[in-house]
Amino acid sequence: MDRILKAARTSGSLNLSNRSLRDVPNEVYKNFDEAGEGDKWWEAVDLQKLILAHNNIEKLKEDLRNLPLLTVLNVSHNKLSELPAAIGELHMLKSLDVSFNSIMKIPDEIGSATALVKFDCSSNQLKELPSSLGRCLNLSDFKASNNCITSLPEDLADCSKMSKLDVEGNKLTVLSNNLIASWTMLTELIASKNLLNGMPETIGSLSRLIRLDLHQNRILSIPSSISGCCSLAEFYMGNNALSALPAELGKLSKLGTLDLHSNQLKEYCVEACQLRLSVLDLSNNSLSGLPPEIGKMTTLRKLLLTGNPLRTLRSSLVNGPTPALLKYLRSRLPESEDSEASTTKEDLITMATRLSVTSKELSLEGMNLSAIPSEIWEAGEITKLDLSRNSIQELPPELSSCASLKTLILSRNKIKDWPDAILKSLSSLSCLKLDNNPLRQVASDGFKDIPMLQILDLSYNIASLPENPPFSSLPHLQELYLRRMQLREAPSDILRLQQLRILDLSQNSLQSIPEGFKNLTSLTELDLSDNNISALPPELGLLEPSLQALRLDGNPLRSIRRTILDRGTKAVLKYLKDKIPEN
Repeated sequence: MDRILKAARTSGSLNLSNRSLRDVPNEVYKNFDEAGEGDKWWEAVDLQKLILAHNNIEKLKEDLRNLPLLTVLNVSHNKLSELPAAIGELHMLKSLDVSFNSIMKIPDEIGSATALVKFDCSSNQLKELPSSLGRCLNLSDFKASNNCITSLPEDLADCSKMSKLDVEGNKLTVLSNNLIASWTMLTELIASKNLLNGMPETIGSLSRLIRLDLHQNRILSIPSSISGCCSLAEFYMGNNALSALPAELGKLSKLGTLDLHSNQLKEYCVEACQLRLSVLDLSNNSLSGLPPEIGKMTTLRKLLLTGNPLRTLRSSLVNGPTPALLKYLRSRLPESEDSEASTTKEDLITMATRLSVTSKELSLEGMNLSAIPSEIWEAGEITKLDLSRNSIQELPPELSSCASLKTLILSRNKIKDWPDAILKSLSSLSCLKLDNNPLRQVASDGFKDIPMLQILDLSYNIASLPENPPFSSLPHLQELYLRRMQLREAPSDILRLQQLRILDLSQNSLQSIPEGFKNLTSLTELDLSDNNISALPPELGLLEPSLQALRLDGNPLRSIRRTILDRGTKAVLKYLKDKIPEN
């Protein structure tokens, strides 16, 4: 013990976990004021990190106030029944973990610990939370699962930086509209195993939400505003009382997992067949049939249907492999689903141009254009131009005059050459989508003229990247899509993109992932599906909890058991993190 305390005097970090302690040593509360014999008192530093987890400690003294520079305090897995009021005097405290104790009340003084960023009070005996917690304006990661909490204080609305909230296993009956509307930075919301009877209408304001888990509640319906959750990747609604789904569910283009098991659904809405899901769980509902349009959901790897009174499908199909079921459903579709449009192409272009005058957004998607009509240059100051799903081969010079253009969508055209001459004039461009074009090759300095770019999609442009693509020329890049590019290794310049939130490297020929991915600390989504990856670097686990969605399907992974992979992102990251060798 003396050796550990002596080392802590110079490092400022003390770890006394798993030592069967009943009390915190008095030397800790004294902040090492008394230097031991032979100690160099001038090298001593104040304690900043204190780990007391997995002991038998029953009480923390008010002397805790003697540790004013403490930034991390972990007293999880002990026998505490209360916290000292002195916790509010730790004005530098950023991370507080008091989980797995027997605490019945969080003191109001917690509101004075205003530097708090991460607070875990899960698995205690709390019936309420103090409203003073709303004064912790930097709080972004809050976990209060497995307590007896009946409501969340409205003052928490002031915690506008909240990005991760876990209140699973409580007695909540409602999530207030005001709270949800205030937490626009949320990426993960877990409120499963409560008594919720509905979802807040303001859920649509959570445009950054990636994981939403509300399973095992009493929710009757999903509000149409769910369409606003445009980043949602995982949605768990099993064990509720849903009888129908809103058509707006089909607008969640990023959704990969949708769990609707054990509800009262009588049908699966056709609009939701537009989703690009990997997993769809409809088991234990009241479905008597399925729309044949589900057959077009070719990204589905797992479709669960057991426990439904399906009369139109043979049990061998229901219980058999998903691809066979999808193929059968596709065979039930009408030969042609396209109806003749009564409006001419010219009328549509004219209407779209008129609309763009007020909205400053112009969409000519899917009009089979081989050239851009001259009318659009009369539309004035355009900030978004969507020319996707056409047959355009070259961009006209007039596009250079659109200096205010921020979003340019050129997906699914016939563009062969990188449009560097046009891009030089579009210095405000923040989103560029050139996926599904026969691009020959991006110039080695092709990105230098668009330094403000935040979203770039070059997917399905096989072998179009130069040998060392200069992604570091795009310091503000937040989303990068390089799907099906025949990449054999991840471009090294990606590691310099500190603001990157979404990275899609699926459907390539990657055999390994660089350890340096651990430095992409802003990453929330990483798609590595359908590659040749046999092992992952354990350091990837360090991206937890920021990484919310890790897709690995379609890889010959031998180092991670299937049972772990099936449990999802959090389980995989924890497994990897546990594999990191201890220094």
